[in-house]
Amino acid sequence: MLPFHRAVESDFLAVNDLIINQLHSDVGLVENIGQYIVDAGGKRLRPLLVLLAANACGYQGKRHVELAAIIEFIHTATLLHDDVVDTSDMRRGRATANARWGNAPSVLVGDFLYSRAFQMLVAIGDMEIMSILADTTNLISEGEVQQLINAGNPDISEADYFEVIRKKTAQLFEAAAQAGAVLATENSQQREAMKLYGRHLGLAFQLVDDALDYQGNAEELGKNVGDDLAEGKPTLPLLAAMRLGNDQQAATIREAIKEAQLDKLEQVVEIVKQTGALDYTMEKAQQQVDTAKQQLSQLPDSPLLKTLEELVNFSIARTY
Repeated sequence: MLPFHRAVESDFLAVNDLIINQLHSDVGLVENIGQYIVDAGGKRLRPLLVLLAANACGYQGKRHVELAAIIEFIHTATLLHDDVVDTSDMRRGRATANARWGNAPSVLVGDFLYSRAFQMLVAIGDMEIMSILADTTNLISEGEVQQLINAGNPDISEADYFEVIRKKTAQLFEAAAQAGAVLATENSQQREAMKLYGRHLGLAFQLVDDALDYQGNAEELGKNVGDDLAEGKPTLPLLAAMRLGNDQQAATIREAIKEAQLDKLEQVVEIVKQTGALDYTMEKAQQQVDTAKQQLSQLPDSPLLKTLEELVNFSIARTY
Protein backbone atom coordinates (compact mmCIF):
# COMPACT_ATOMS: atom_id res chain seq x y z
CA MET A 1 0.00 0.00 0.00
CA LEU A 2 1.42 3.37 -1.08
CA PRO A 3 1.43 6.42 1.28
CA PHE A 4 -1.54 8.08 -0.40
CA HIS A 5 -3.59 4.89 0.02
CA ARG A 6 -2.98 5.04 3.77
CA ALA A 7 -4.60 8.49 3.94
CA VAL A 8 -7.95 6.76 3.30
CA GLU A 9 -6.95 3.28 4.41
CA SER A 10 -10.23 2.16 5.98
CA ASP A 11 -12.21 3.37 2.95
CA PHE A 12 -9.73 1.71 0.59
CA LEU A 13 -10.01 -1.64 2.38
CA ALA A 14 -13.80 -1.32 2.27
CA VAL A 15 -13.59 -0.81 -1.51
CA ASN A 16 -11.53 -3.99 -1.88
CA ASP A 17 -14.06 -5.95 0.17
CA LEU A 18 -16.95 -4.58 -1.89
CA ILE A 19 -15.21 -5.45 -5.16
CA ILE A 20 -14.82 -9.06 -4.06
CA ASN A 21 -18.45 -9.18 -2.91
CA GLN A 22 -19.77 -7.70 -6.16
CA LEU A 23 -17.82 -10.16 -8.32
CA HIS A 24 -20.29 -12.88 -7.31
CA SER A 25 -21.91 -14.67 -10.22
CA ASP A 26 -23.70 -17.98 -10.66
CA VAL A 27 -21.42 -18.54 -13.65
CA GLY A 28 -18.10 -19.86 -12.37
CA LEU A 29 -15.99 -18.59 -15.27
CA VAL A 30 -17.17 -15.03 -14.64
CA GLU A 31 -15.98 -15.21 -11.04
CA ASN A 32 -12.72 -16.93 -11.99
CA ILE A 33 -11.69 -14.34 -14.55
CA GLY A 34 -12.97 -11.41 -12.49
CA GLN A 35 -11.13 -12.64 -9.41
CA TYR A 36 -7.97 -13.25 -11.44
CA ILE A 37 -7.91 -9.66 -12.68
CA VAL A 38 -8.75 -8.16 -9.30
CA ASP A 39 -6.15 -10.31 -7.50
CA ALA A 40 -3.49 -8.96 -9.84
CA GLY A 41 -3.78 -5.77 -7.81
CA GLY A 42 -2.41 -2.78 -9.65
CA LYS A 43 -2.14 0.70 -8.19
CA ARG A 44 -5.93 1.21 -7.96
CA LEU A 45 -5.41 4.94 -8.54
CA ARG A 46 -8.84 5.57 -10.03
CA PRO A 47 -10.90 4.27 -7.09
CA LEU A 48 -8.40 5.95 -4.77
CA LEU A 49 -9.12 9.21 -6.57
CA VAL A 50 -12.84 8.88 -5.82
CA LEU A 51 -12.11 8.43 -2.11
CA LEU A 52 -9.64 11.32 -1.95
CA ALA A 53 -11.87 13.69 -3.92
CA ALA A 54 -14.96 12.94 -1.84
CA ASN A 55 -13.14 13.23 1.47
CA ALA A 56 -11.22 16.34 0.43
CA CYS A 57 -14.56 18.00 -0.40
CA GLY A 58 -15.98 17.11 3.02
CA TYR A 59 -18.09 14.02 2.27
CA GLN A 60 -19.54 12.32 5.36
CA GLY A 61 -21.44 9.35 3.91
CA LYS A 62 -20.55 5.86 2.63
CA ARG A 63 -21.58 6.01 -1.01
CA HIS A 64 -18.04 6.98 -2.07
CA VAL A 65 -16.95 3.39 -1.34
CA GLU A 66 -19.54 2.09 -3.81
CA LEU A 67 -18.58 4.75 -6.35
CA ALA A 68 -14.89 3.80 -6.06
CA ALA A 69 -15.72 0.13 -6.70
CA ILE A 70 -17.80 1.13 -9.73
CA ILE A 71 -14.87 3.09 -11.17
CA GLU A 72 -12.57 0.10 -10.65
CA PHE A 73 -15.03 -2.24 -12.39
CA ILE A 74 -15.21 0.11 -15.39
CA HIS A 75 -11.42 0.33 -15.48
CA THR A 76 -11.03 -3.46 -15.24
CA ALA A 77 -13.56 -3.97 -18.04
CA THR A 78 -11.54 -1.66 -20.29
CA LEU A 79 -8.35 -3.61 -19.48
CA LEU A 80 -9.97 -6.91 -20.43
CA HIS A 81 -11.15 -5.47 -23.73
CA ASP A 82 -7.86 -3.63 -24.41
CA ASP A 83 -5.79 -6.77 -23.97
CA VAL A 84 -7.92 -8.56 -26.53
CA VAL A 85 -7.71 -5.69 -29.03
CA ASP A 86 -3.96 -5.30 -28.48
CA THR A 87 -3.35 -9.09 -28.35
CA SER A 88 -1.39 -8.50 -25.14
CA ASP A 89 -0.08 -11.50 -23.24
CA MET A 90 1.27 -9.80 -20.11
CA ARG A 91 -0.20 -7.30 -17.65
CA ARG A 92 0.73 -6.51 -14.05
CA GLY A 93 3.54 -9.03 -14.25
CA ARG A 94 1.54 -12.08 -15.29
CA ALA A 95 -0.44 -13.57 -18.17
CA THR A 96 -3.43 -11.56 -19.35
CA ALA A 97 -6.89 -13.09 -19.06
CA ASN A 98 -7.11 -13.51 -22.83
CA ALA A 99 -3.77 -15.33 -22.88
CA ARG A 100 -5.02 -17.70 -20.19
CA TRP A 101 -8.71 -18.19 -21.08
CA GLY A 102 -9.01 -16.88 -24.63
CA ASN A 103 -10.48 -13.78 -26.26
CA ALA A 104 -14.19 -14.60 -26.10
CA PRO A 105 -14.36 -15.18 -22.31
CA SER A 106 -12.29 -12.04 -21.68
CA VAL A 107 -14.59 -9.84 -23.76
CA LEU A 108 -17.73 -11.29 -22.18
CA VAL A 109 -16.46 -10.94 -18.61
CA GLY A 110 -15.50 -7.36 -19.48
CA ASP A 111 -19.13 -6.86 -20.50
CA PHE A 112 -20.24 -8.40 -17.19
CA LEU A 113 -18.09 -5.93 -15.24
CA TYR A 114 -19.47 -2.98 -17.21
CA SER A 115 -23.04 -4.06 -16.52
CA ARG A 116 -22.30 -4.77 -12.85
CA ALA A 117 -20.86 -1.27 -12.53
CA PHE A 118 -24.07 0.26 -13.87
CA GLN A 119 -26.21 -1.94 -11.61
CA MET A 120 -24.30 -0.51 -8.66
CA LEU A 121 -24.57 2.98 -10.10
CA VAL A 122 -28.37 2.73 -10.20
CA ALA A 123 -28.29 1.85 -6.48
CA ILE A 124 -26.48 5.14 -5.75
CA GLY A 125 -29.32 6.91 -7.57
CA ASP A 126 -27.57 10.17 -8.46
CA MET A 127 -28.48 11.21 -12.02
CA GLU A 128 -25.56 13.63 -12.34
CA ILE A 129 -23.05 10.94 -11.46
CA MET A 130 -24.82 8.47 -13.76
CA SER A 131 -24.55 11.02 -16.57
CA ILE A 132 -20.83 11.57 -15.91
CA LEU A 133 -20.07 7.85 -16.04
CA ALA A 134 -22.32 7.16 -19.03
CA ASP A 135 -20.53 9.89 -20.99
CA THR A 136 -17.18 8.59 -19.74
CA THR A 137 -17.66 5.02 -20.94
CA ASN A 138 -18.75 6.37 -24.32
CA LEU A 139 -15.68 8.60 -24.64
CA ILE A 140 -13.33 5.80 -23.57
CA SER A 141 -14.76 3.63 -26.34
CA GLU A 142 -14.27 6.46 -28.85
CA GLY A 143 -10.69 6.89 -27.72
CA GLU A 144 -9.97 3.20 -28.14
CA VAL A 145 -11.41 3.21 -31.66
CA GLN A 146 -9.37 6.32 -32.53
CA GLN A 147 -6.23 4.63 -31.22
CA LEU A 148 -6.99 1.58 -33.36
CA ILE A 149 -7.43 3.79 -36.44
CA ASN A 150 -4.15 5.61 -35.70
CA ALA A 151 -2.14 2.38 -35.32
CA GLY A 152 0.54 2.09 -37.98
CA ASN A 153 0.16 5.74 -39.00
CA PRO A 154 3.30 7.83 -38.40
CA ASP A 155 1.60 10.96 -39.77
CA ILE A 156 -0.80 11.72 -36.92
CA SER A 157 -0.32 15.05 -35.17
CA GLU A 158 0.56 15.69 -31.56
CA ALA A 159 -2.97 17.06 -31.15
CA ASP A 160 -4.38 13.74 -32.44
CA TYR A 161 -2.28 11.89 -29.90
CA PHE A 162 -3.47 14.07 -27.02
CA GLU A 163 -7.09 13.64 -28.06
CA VAL A 164 -6.73 9.86 -27.86
CA ILE A 165 -5.04 9.78 -24.46
CA ARG A 166 -7.52 12.32 -23.05
CA LYS A 167 -10.38 10.01 -23.97
CA LYS A 168 -8.92 6.55 -23.38
CA THR A 169 -7.00 7.29 -20.15
CA ALA A 170 -7.53 10.76 -18.69
CA GLN A 171 -11.33 10.62 -19.00
CA LEU A 172 -11.72 7.96 -16.31
CA PHE A 173 -9.35 9.82 -13.96
CA GLU A 174 -11.42 12.94 -14.60
CA ALA A 175 -14.71 11.14 -13.97
CA ALA A 176 -13.42 9.54 -10.76
CA ALA A 177 -12.36 12.88 -9.27
CA GLN A 178 -15.40 14.77 -10.54
CA ALA A 179 -17.91 12.15 -9.37
CA GLY A 180 -16.30 12.03 -5.93
CA ALA A 181 -16.67 15.80 -5.66
CA VAL A 182 -20.27 15.74 -6.94
CA LEU A 183 -21.10 13.19 -4.27
CA ALA A 184 -19.62 15.45 -1.59
CA THR A 185 -20.51 19.06 -2.38
CA GLU A 186 -22.75 21.47 -4.27
CA ASN A 187 -19.81 23.87 -4.62
CA SER A 188 -19.34 24.26 -8.39
CA GLN A 189 -15.78 25.59 -8.06
CA GLN A 190 -14.66 22.56 -6.07
CA ARG A 191 -16.40 20.21 -8.50
CA GLU A 192 -14.71 21.84 -11.49
CA ALA A 193 -11.33 21.89 -9.72
CA MET A 194 -11.49 18.15 -9.03
CA LYS A 195 -12.62 17.44 -12.59
CA LEU A 196 -9.60 19.31 -14.00
CA TYR A 197 -7.28 17.82 -11.39
CA GLY A 198 -8.33 14.32 -12.51
CA ARG A 199 -7.99 15.16 -16.20
CA HIS A 200 -4.46 16.53 -15.93
CA LEU A 201 -3.39 13.78 -13.54
CA GLY A 202 -4.62 11.24 -16.10
CA LEU A 203 -2.79 12.95 -18.96
CA ALA A 204 0.45 13.02 -16.94
CA PHE A 205 -0.03 9.35 -16.06
CA GLN A 206 -0.40 8.30 -19.71
CA LEU A 207 2.50 10.45 -20.90
CA VAL A 208 4.76 8.79 -18.34
CA ASP A 209 3.39 5.37 -19.34
CA ASP A 210 4.30 6.07 -22.95
CA ALA A 211 7.79 7.23 -21.98
CA LEU A 212 8.35 4.14 -19.81
CA ASP A 213 7.61 1.91 -22.80
CA TYR A 214 10.98 3.03 -24.18
CA GLN A 215 13.05 3.19 -21.01
CA GLY A 216 11.53 0.88 -18.38
CA ASN A 217 12.04 -2.82 -17.84
CA ALA A 218 9.45 -5.59 -18.07
CA GLU A 219 9.83 -6.74 -14.47
CA GLU A 220 9.08 -3.30 -13.04
CA LEU A 221 6.46 -2.33 -15.60
CA GLY A 222 4.54 -5.60 -15.33
CA LYS A 223 4.22 -5.67 -19.12
CA ASN A 224 6.53 -6.22 -22.07
CA VAL A 225 8.80 -3.31 -22.95
CA GLY A 226 8.11 -2.19 -26.50
CA ASP A 227 4.45 -3.23 -26.46
CA ASP A 228 3.43 0.11 -27.97
CA LEU A 229 5.84 -0.32 -30.88
CA ALA A 230 4.67 -3.92 -31.42
CA GLU A 231 1.14 -2.52 -31.81
CA GLY A 232 2.22 0.29 -34.13
CA LYS A 233 1.11 2.97 -31.69
CA PRO A 234 2.47 6.41 -32.64
CA THR A 235 2.90 7.68 -29.08
CA LEU A 236 4.48 11.00 -28.17
CA PRO A 237 8.07 9.70 -27.75
CA LEU A 238 7.95 8.46 -31.35
CA LEU A 239 6.23 11.56 -32.74
CA ALA A 240 8.77 13.79 -30.97
CA ALA A 241 11.70 11.65 -32.15
CA MET A 242 10.58 12.02 -35.78
CA ARG A 243 10.30 15.79 -35.37
CA LEU A 244 13.54 16.27 -33.44
CA GLY A 245 15.72 13.72 -35.25
CA ASN A 246 17.51 13.85 -38.60
CA ASP A 247 15.99 12.47 -41.80
CA GLN A 248 17.47 9.02 -41.34
CA GLN A 249 16.28 8.76 -37.72
CA ALA A 250 12.81 9.95 -38.68
CA ALA A 251 12.66 7.41 -41.52
CA THR A 252 13.61 4.59 -39.14
CA ILE A 253 10.84 5.57 -36.72
CA ARG A 254 8.30 5.88 -39.52
CA GLU A 255 9.13 2.43 -40.81
CA ALA A 256 8.98 0.91 -37.32
CA ILE A 257 5.50 2.40 -36.72
CA LYS A 258 4.24 1.19 -40.09
CA GLU A 259 5.63 -2.31 -39.65
CA ALA A 260 4.51 -2.61 -36.00
CA GLN A 261 7.32 -5.05 -35.32
CA LEU A 262 9.90 -5.31 -32.58
CA ASP A 263 12.94 -6.11 -34.72
CA LYS A 264 13.89 -2.41 -34.66
CA LEU A 265 13.11 -1.87 -30.96
CA GLU A 266 16.73 -1.44 -29.86
CA GLN A 267 17.40 1.03 -32.67
CA VAL A 268 14.18 2.95 -31.97
CA VAL A 269 14.94 3.17 -28.24
CA GLU A 270 18.36 4.62 -29.03
CA ILE A 271 16.88 7.22 -31.40
CA VAL A 272 14.20 8.20 -28.88
CA LYS A 273 16.93 8.79 -26.29
CA GLN A 274 19.39 10.55 -28.61
CA THR A 275 16.84 13.01 -29.99
CA GLY A 276 15.64 14.12 -26.56
CA ALA A 277 12.15 12.76 -27.27
CA LEU A 278 11.90 11.18 -23.82
CA ASP A 279 12.86 14.46 -22.17
CA TYR A 280 10.26 16.24 -24.30
CA THR A 281 7.59 13.73 -23.28
CA MET A 282 8.46 14.13 -19.61
CA GLU A 283 8.37 17.93 -19.95
CA LYS A 284 4.83 17.62 -21.29
CA ALA A 285 3.97 15.36 -18.36
CA GLN A 286 5.38 17.92 -15.92
CA GLN A 287 3.16 20.60 -17.46
CA GLN A 288 0.14 18.41 -16.77
CA VAL A 289 1.32 17.83 -13.19
CA ASP A 290 1.71 21.57 -12.60
CA THR A 291 -1.79 22.25 -13.96
CA ALA A 292 -3.28 19.49 -11.78
CA LYS A 293 -1.65 20.96 -8.67
CA GLN A 294 -3.01 24.43 -9.44
CA GLN A 295 -6.55 23.09 -9.04
CA LEU A 296 -5.99 22.19 -5.39
CA SER A 297 -6.15 25.85 -4.32
CA GLN A 298 -9.94 25.65 -4.85
CA LEU A 299 -10.39 22.96 -2.17
CA PRO A 300 -10.93 23.51 1.57
CA ASP A 301 -7.75 23.23 3.61
CA SER A 302 -7.17 19.70 4.92
CA PRO A 303 -4.39 17.11 5.24
CA LEU A 304 -5.77 15.46 2.09
CA LEU A 305 -4.51 18.35 -0.04
CA LYS A 306 -0.97 17.11 0.60
CA THR A 307 -2.06 13.58 -0.30
CA LEU A 308 -3.54 14.77 -3.60
CA GLU A 309 -0.27 16.58 -4.31
CA GLU A 310 1.72 13.44 -3.48
CA LEU A 311 -0.46 11.45 -5.85
CA VAL A 312 0.22 13.74 -8.77
CA ASN A 313 3.95 13.77 -7.94
CA PHE A 314 3.92 9.97 -8.00
CA SER A 315 2.37 9.98 -11.46
CA ILE A 316 5.51 11.54 -12.91
CA ALA A 317 8.20 10.09 -10.63
CA ARG A 318 7.14 6.44 -10.91
CA THR A 319 9.10 3.76 -12.76
CA TYR A 320 6.17 1.34 -13.18
